[in-house]
Amino acid sequence: MKISKSREKSNTSLDDGEIQARIESALYAAGRPLSPKEMTSAARITSKRRIIRVARNLARIVNSTLNAIEIVELEDRRFAMQLRQKYNPIAKRFSMKPLIPPSILKTLSYVAYFQPISRSNLVERRGKHAYSHLKTLEKLGFISGKPSGRTKVYRTTLAFSEYFGLSSDVEVMKKQLFKIGLQRKERASKGQRSIIEKQRNLRFK
Repeated sequence: MKISKSREKSNTSLDDGEIQARIESALYAAGRPLSPKEMTSAARITSKRRIIRVARNLARIVNSTLNAIEIVELEDRRFAMQLRQKYNPIAKRFSMKPLIPPSILKTLSYVAYFQPISRSNLVERRGKHAYSHLKTLEKLGFISGKPSGRTKVYRTTLAFSEYFGLSSDVEVMKKQLFKIGLQRKERASKGQRSIIEKQRNLRFK
């Protein structure tokens, strides 16, 4: 008990600047939205009210100072540090490692397009590895699952829509995803035609 009291005493002695720095480092390292509980753990304080106040102040500073980076507050009081949407194409050219591996991203796309979708249905479509994918995606805050009998039914979250720049309206989102899929196919088709044309030109040289 004495240890916990001393820790609590030392935590309350932290000024807002130090707490702000700890939140900033946690958001930067996480690469996903953090809850008030996670931020209080990072800052080593117990007051969620204080952590939210400091996080909001940090967001105001970052959003008014930086051009490409922003901190957003989600509806469930989670905070995320992210790249502004218009700078994503530039960042992708230099990114060494994606936040989500392609296999998990594909599972996420299935949830987004077929939602609401049951876990059993998703496993049928994606295989047994979908179990671990769902756990990862829930931890990232991109999907949420609700019990339904012996299984769970999954939907995407507001954090997913905001992170990927999609509508929070499910039907509009599905149309956006369908359009993105067509555009990718078109680009792939153009690339394949370009390769074929190059091969033909080489033959006639």
